[in-house]
Amino acid sequence: WRAVGQVGSARVSRELGAEFEAWWRARREAGMPLKARDEIVAMACPSLAGMYLVKLGLLLTLIGGVSHTDASSMRVRGESHLLLVGDAGTGKSALLRHAARLSPRSVLTTGIGATSAGLTCTAIREPGGEWMLEAGALVLADGGVCAIDEFDSIREHDRGAIHEAMEQQTLSVAKAGLVCKLRTKCSVFAACNPKGKGYDHDRSISVNTGLPSPLLSRFDVVLLLLDKSRAGGGRSEEHDRDVAQHILREACGEEGPPPEPDAATWPLEKMRAYVEFVRGSFRPSVTPPAQRAIVAYYSHQRQADTTSEARTTIRLLESAVRLAQAHARLMFREEVTLLDAIYVIVVLESSTLHSRLAGGSICALTSMFDETPDATYPLLRDKILDSLGIDAEGRPLRQEGGGGYPGERLGGYM
Repeated sequence: WRAVGQVGSARVSRELGAEFEAWWRARREAGMPLKARDEIVAMACPSLAGMYLVKLGLLLTLIGGVSHTDASSMRVRGESHLLLVGDAGTGKSALLRHAARLSPRSVLTTGIGATSAGLTCTAIREPGGEWMLEAGALVLADGGVCAIDEFDSIREHDRGAIHEAMEQQTLSVAKAGLVCKLRTKCSVFAACNPKGKGYDHDRSISVNTGLPSPLLSRFDVVLLLLDKSRAGGGRSEEHDRDVAQHILREACGEEGPPPEPDAATWPLEKMRAYVEFVRGSFRPSVTPPAQRAIVAYYSHQRQADTTSEARTTIRLLESAVRLAQAHARLMFREEVTLLDAIYVIVVLESSTLHSRLAGGSICALTSMFDETPDATYPLLRDKILDSLGIDAEGRPLRQEGGGGYPGERLGGYM
């Protein structure tokens, strides 16, 4: 890790940075880096039980990747965006509030009360007759998080105003004779409900949410939080029982199960400091095996017939790189390894109802934490690579990739 004092980590003391480094060193020496990562992920939004994939996606989006400038001097954003699509009562609003609390600067708004001026800016006339610009939510959230609940309630002609803000992270203004550009360098966390009576499995995400494809493609992570019992897809009594017990413990003020020895129990302020520290201290570079795995996944998605066109543009490739860099940061590393690419593929696959790589359905809402992630990872890695038709070095396999794998063999990941 680099010296404290760089942009993003300036708010974290040198002692706390050394504590984070010692904490990770002990976990790696014990051979449990993934177990340590899951301890951090579990501390995100602790009021919600389970939801492993959702919390992992939330932290990856919050941490973000590394921004850079391409050959044409255009800035490529490092900030990621997250969209939660799900039934009522699945914790979408709680996740948005927690993401806002983990950021040093945040704005929480709703689509119902957010007009084009409210999200961007508006021109107002002062008593002296001069015009001035009043910043909206995206401008005020510059350098932090803009959380928008009921995202589907934003009027259609108002949504176009945030296209530039999400991708170029600037806002071109030409109002009342005022012409300027405002910075909107923030991560957008949005949530919405499916249109109609519920999510239609036979229709695309764009049709179910009412959001146009250009807007959907700007979200790095799209997670479906669907109540399977409502959708007729069966229900997990064990999951329902765990959620009910968790809610009752919270309501009655009872303590949960005793944590494991040396398990991390960080307060909100320390979690916020950790996110800030890894964002400002690490600029991970992508190793060749990770690059090949990401490219293979992108090619696989482009060739899939069941994949939404809005989720298979070139932005998918850029999103995978950003999320892989965020995962390396989360794990306190300077390099993006194959492990990071594998888990990013798992998160991206959770945005589909039926995964060709998983060979079955993925339910982000009921995904649970694996008790032995370090022991399970080799199986997860081999099955993903085999489905993509590459080996651990990213070289094509001679034989065709194998089929899917049963989710229960992956400790609840799929």
